[in-house]
Order: sequence, then structure tokens, then C-alpha cells
Amino acid sequence: MPPFGNTLSFLYKFLLSNKTKETCERFILGVAILSFVVHLLLIFINQFTPLFGDKSELLGNPIAAIYTPFSFILIYEVYLLIFYLPRSITTYIGKQYEIISLIIIRRLFKDLSNLQLSSDWFSIKGDLQFTYDITASVLLFYLLFWFYKLNNTRKKIAPQDEDAPTNIERFIQLKKVISVALVPILIILAAHTLGSWSLNTFFTGNQDLGSLKNVNNVFFDEFFTVLIIVDVVLLLVSFFYTDKFHKVIRNSGFVISTILIRLSFSVEGLINTVLIISAVVFGLLILMIHNTYEKNLKTY
Repeated sequence: MPPFGNTLSFLYKFLLSNKTKETCERFILGVAILSFVVHLLLIFINQFTPLFGDKSELLGNPIAAIYTPFSFILIYEVYLLIFYLPRSITTYIGKQYEIISLIIIRRLFKDLSNLQLSSDWFSIKGDLQFTYDITASVLLFYLLFWFYKLNNTRKKIAPQDEDAPTNIERFIQLKKVISVALVPILIILAAHTLGSWSLNTFFTGNQDLGSLKNVNNVFFDEFFTVLIIVDVVLLLVSFFYTDKFHKVIRNSGFVISTILIRLSFSVEGLINTVLIISAVVFGLLILMIHNTYEKNLKTY
């Protein structure tokens, strides 16, 4: 094996092995529990000494404390997305859908902490957002069920289904290279966005934690931009390994789905929810048609 192959193998086992995944899972779980306790303490302190602003969305209600551990769970989901990239493109896309679903669930906790029970429900922006988010979370959960069900069906149709049927090992190697590169990008991006957010919040006189345009988008809008680049690279490279029309369309459709998710971070309210649901529905339909196409090919 050439030196590059040895280096890649070492880095891949070090960063993305099953053992590393289990270690990350335990570490993230510990940090999530600790962060929940710290957030609760900050909320308690802020009740008596409003150090961070009286109207802070994240320090005004104990329910909002659930927001913080969910943020770390989401980081672990991002790691799982990278973990599954070399193993299956479809599972990798499914992880994208899981992440955006968890982002909405996390946002629900923030919505709940600011909910105003009133007869003017549909005229209050926060209550409307809660309505959008709780509806979207149920729909996404159901769509994810069908997406993975279709993915399992695909595996039964073609037990050796490959994302690139010719020279599959070379394509897998490329995906491993991308995965290994994504790990430090994830760490740097997470550290940079967290640092910038903390700086703007605590050290620039902006003491309202909820004053950012959308705290729920911190890190993930940039990360999904990176994913679009990754998806496009995989799509272009896949042309070297397969000329099957249905696979090209499937991979192209997944790129469009990722772009729709990224666009959702740039808008708020109902449009945000519609873009997210549309992205997952589009990916689900693409996979459904792909499976039907492949089943017909097996018949003839």
C-alpha cells in the first residue's frame, strides 16, 4: 500500500472507526448532561441577577435549558453524518434529514419557553412559529420513517447496491478522504462559530442571548454550505464510475435537497418550514422513483 494509503487508513481508523464513534458518543453525552446543569444554573442566577438581559430567550425559562444539551447531540449527529458518508450515500443523506429534524425539535424547546397562551394565538409571531415547528417535527419524523424504509427496500432489491458500480473501491477511498477532511473542518467550524457567537453575546455589550437573528442557525448554516460542496464533488466524481441514468438523477436530486435545506436557514417563519419539508419530500420522491427504476431493471 502506498504511503498515502497508509496515512489515509490510519487517519480513518483514528477519526472514524466504530471505537472512535463510541468514545465520541460517551463524551458528547457527558458534555450534554453537564451543559444542561450549567444552563439551569445560569437561568437560576439570571432570575435574581439579570446579568444577561431580562428578555433573554435562552435564560428566561427553565424549559430553554433543554436547548443546550440538544446542541451537543446535534454535533454528534453531524459526526455520524461524516461517519456514514463512506458507507452509504443514502444513509448520509438520511443523516442530513435527521439533523434538520433535530434542529426543529431543538427550536421547539426555545419556542415552548416563550409561548404565550392567548386567544390571539395566530397573531403572535412566537406562537405561530411554535405551530409551524410542532407540525413540521411530526411530518419530518414520518417522512424519515419512509425514507429509511425505502432505503431498506433498495438494499433488498440490490443487496450489493453500490453508489458507483464500477471501481467501487476507488470511489469508497475518495469518500474516506472527504470524510477524514470533514472532521477537522467540523471542529474548526464549530469552534469558530461558537467563539464568534460567545464574543458577540458576552463581550461586545450585546447582553441579550436571543438578540441574534436566529440562534438556532449558529454553525449549521455554514456546515450545510460545506455539505453542498461535498455533494457536488461526489456527484461530479460519480460520473467517472457510473453512467446509469437513475443513479445520476438520484445523486443530483440529493444535491438539490441539500441546497433546499441550506436555503431554509436564510429565511424564517412559514417559508423556513416549507423549504425544509420540501427538501425531505423531494429526496424521498427521488429515492422512491430510483427504487422503482432499479426494480424494473432487475425484472428485464
